[in-house]
Amino acid sequence: MSSLQALCSGLPLRPLPENPGRWAGMPHAPVRTPGLSPTEEQLALKNALRYFPLDVQELLAPEFAQELRLYGHIYMYRFCPDIKMRAYPIEQYPCRTRAAAAIMHMIMNNLDPAVAQFPQELVTYGGNGQVFSNWAQFRLTMSYLSQMTEEQTLVMYSGHPLGLFPSSPGAPRLVITNGMVIPNYSSRTEYEKLFAMGVTMYGQMTAGSYCYIGPQGIVHGTVVDKAALTKRHKQGWLMEVTDSLDHCIERLREVRKRKEVLSLGYHGNVVDLWERLVHELDTTGELLVDLGSDQTSCHNPFNGGYYPVQLSFEEAQSLMASNPAAFKGLVQESLRRHVSAINRLAKENFFFWDYGNAFLLEAQRAGADVGKKGGGRTEFRYPSYVQHIMGDIFSQGFGPFRWVCTSGDPQDLAVTDQLVTSVLEKAIAGGVNPAVKLQYVDNIRWIREAAKHQLVVGSQARILYSDQKGRVAIAVAFNHAIAHGQIKAPVVLSRDHHDVSGTDSPFRETSNIYDGSAFCADMAVQNFVGDAFRGATWVALHNGGGVGWGEVINGGFGLVLDGTPEAEHKARMMLSWDVSNGVARRCWSGNQKAYEIICQMMQESKGLAVTLPHEVADEHLLQRALQP
Repeated sequence: MSSLQALCSGLPLRPLPENPGRWAGMPHAPVRTPGLSPTEEQLALKNALRYFPLDVQELLAPEFAQELRLYGHIYMYRFCPDIKMRAYPIEQYPCRTRAAAAIMHMIMNNLDPAVAQFPQELVTYGGNGQVFSNWAQFRLTMSYLSQMTEEQTLVMYSGHPLGLFPSSPGAPRLVITNGMVIPNYSSRTEYEKLFAMGVTMYGQMTAGSYCYIGPQGIVHGTVVDKAALTKRHKQGWLMEVTDSLDHCIERLREVRKRKEVLSLGYHGNVVDLWERLVHELDTTGELLVDLGSDQTSCHNPFNGGYYPVQLSFEEAQSLMASNPAAFKGLVQESLRRHVSAINRLAKENFFFWDYGNAFLLEAQRAGADVGKKGGGRTEFRYPSYVQHIMGDIFSQGFGPFRWVCTSGDPQDLAVTDQLVTSVLEKAIAGGVNPAVKLQYVDNIRWIREAAKHQLVVGSQARILYSDQKGRVAIAVAFNHAIAHGQIKAPVVLSRDHHDVSGTDSPFRETSNIYDGSAFCADMAVQNFVGDAFRGATWVALHNGGGVGWGEVINGGFGLVLDGTPEAEHKARMMLSWDVSNGVARRCWSGNQKAYEIICQMMQESKGLAVTLPHEVADEHLLQRALQP
C-alpha cells in the first residue's frame, strides 16, 4: 500500500507500477463512443504519452491504445494508486504550505469510493463529473501541491496541471478552468472528441473544483444501477430498498395512512414506477403522490445519465456502446413516456417541478409534451425549482455554504456545528427581517439534526444555506476558534457552484431572470475573477455544470481558514463579493427583493455603490414608442 509521501513524489516510472486494469466489484463509467477518426485516435494517444519519457512509451503506447478502444478514453489505469483513497488529516500530507495540504485533502475526498460515483475513472458524480482526465494528472497535481510555496500558483487546464508559476502570497494558490471551449465548438459531439483526445474535461460543478462533500451536497446516483442504491442504503440515506413495484405501492399506502416518514429506494426504472402510479390512479382513483421531481443526470442523457425503460441496466450499457444512435432513440422514447405519466398525475392534485438537471429540456428535445403556452425560452409546463423556490432565496443572498474540517476529527465538526448555531441565534436576537429569520431558524434546526442523523460521508463536512452576513459571521467565528485551539486544524470554506453568484444557467440558476440576460455568463465569470483577487485560496471556472455541456457557465472557490488575521480579512472581503455580485445582478434585472437587499447592503458598506434600476414605464408607453 502506497504512502502519502510516495503518492506525492510524482509519476512512478522506474519501475512502472503493475497495471491493475478495471477493478472488479466496483461501479465503472459507461463505455464512451467518441467517434474519433484514425488521425484523432493518434492524437489522443500522443497526448497521453506526452506525460512520460521515451524509454517507457514503448510499453505504455499499446496499453493506452487498448484503453481508448475498449472504453473510449485513456484513464491510465496503471497509474491508479493503491493507497486507500480518502481525505486524510491535513498534517499527514507532505507540503510546504497548509493551503496546498488542504487542497490535497479535498481532492482525495472527491475520489473516495464512499463518495465518488466511478472512482477508478475519476468521476465524482453525475455520470461524467471528472476530477481529472487521467491518473497521470492526479499524480502530477499532488506532486506540485507538495512542492508549492506561498509565492506560487498552480494552474490547471481541464485536469492538466500546467505547472507552478511565480505569484504573490495574496493570490490564489490554485486556479482551475474546466471545459473552456470556444462557444461555437461547445457541442456534445465536440466534447466527446475533445475529452477522448485528453484536451478538455467536464468538471460538473464541485467535482472538478475539488469541493464535493458527499451526499450532504446532493444524493447522486439516481440510476438503475444497484450498486448506487446499495451504497446509499448502507450510508443511511435510504431507510428501505426494494425491487418490487407491488411492494412500493403497498408501502406507500401504509405510510400515508399512518402518516409515517419513509425514504424508500426502488431498484428499477423510475418510468415503470411513474406508470404504475398512473395505473393506481386510473384503476382505484387513489393519487399516491403529492409532490414529485426528477434527479436523473439528464445533462448527459445518451452516455449513462438516463437509462431507457425499455432495456435492463445491462442491456442499456451494451447498446450504449454498440449502437449509440439506437440507444438515443430509446432514451427519447422513454422520456416521452416519462413525461406522459407525470402529465397524467398532474391533472390531479399533484405538483411536479424540474430539479434543474435538464430533464424538461431534454424531454422537450425528445418531443415530449412539456411546453408552456405563452412561456419564454426558459419556461416549461412545470417550473424549475429555482423559479418556484430558489429564486427568491438567491435574491436575498441565501445559498449553499459549506465547510470541511481538515483535521478529519468529528469533534472539530461538532465544534463548528455549535459555533454556527450560536452565530445564527445571536443574529436572530439582534433583529433580522422575518424572511431572514425564517431561513436562520431552518438552518439551526438542520444543524442540530445533522449530527443525530450521521450525514457525514467522506470528509468531516457540513452545509447550510446562509446569506452574506451569516457567511461572514460564521467564517470569523471559525477563524477565531482555530486561533484559540478550539478547532485543531484549518477549515476549508466552499459552496456548490449552484449559488447566488456562482452560476449562469438559463434553465436553472438564472431561469427566473426575465430581462433577456438569462443566457449571458458575465456573473459567473466576474464571480470567479472577483473571488480570486479578494482572497480565495483557489478558484474554478467551468463549462457545463449540472445542466449540460454548453448550457451553463459556473464558478466556485475554496478558502482556507487557518486562524490568522489575514484569513479573517480574506473571508470578509471574498465572502461579501461572492454573494453581493449575484444579488446586484438580480436587482438590475428587476427583482424587487434583490433591490431591497442591495439597498440595505449599500447602507451598511462604505465601499459599495451599485447601479440601481429605475422603474420602467408601463406597457402602453413601450407600445406607443415601438409603433411604426
